[in-house]
Amino acid sequence: MQNIKDSFFIAIRDRLATLNPQRTVLIQGASRPAILVIENEISAAAPREADVFYLHWGLSAAASGTERLEKPLIKISCEVFYLTLGSDDLSSQDRGRALATLDRELLSITLPARSALKEFTQSPAQDLGATVFWTRPVLGEIVQDGRRLMRTAKLDAFSFAEVNL
Repeated sequence: MQNIKDSFFIAIRDRLATLNPQRTVLIQGASRPAILVIENEISAAAPREADVFYLHWGLSAAASGTERLEKPLIKISCEVFYLTLGSDDLSSQDRGRALATLDRELLSITLPARSALKEFTQSPAQDLGATVFWTRPVLGEIVQDGRRLMRTAKLDAFSFAEVNL
């Protein structure tokens, strides 16, 4: 299942870097595309930074109706959390537009809704000859907390079970 998570993350991370190279985050002195997997970060308990996408992996199971297949289709739920404060130059009056930009970027980087399934524990990554695919993100309600506007989007990622699960 880790290969499904990694393949999805790397695909959308690389797409974000191409779509908006300025959307970065500084982690331990290194600038990276502003998309992080919470379970992979040392600072997972740290407060969330603005204008960064945070992926949280949820439950995983065989997709309904595929349990009897030789290689069942695995479904993993994913939540993408992000927030914005708007810009200081405009006293946060542009935070709605900033959130709409984050929404648009998330919807853009998740298309096409598929990527090659790869094993990333080696370099270069090994193509596993399969595909990971996912549903379109469903954007949750906007939550306001002081100057912060926040949203959580939900999607499901799928791939056929690997032999070495």
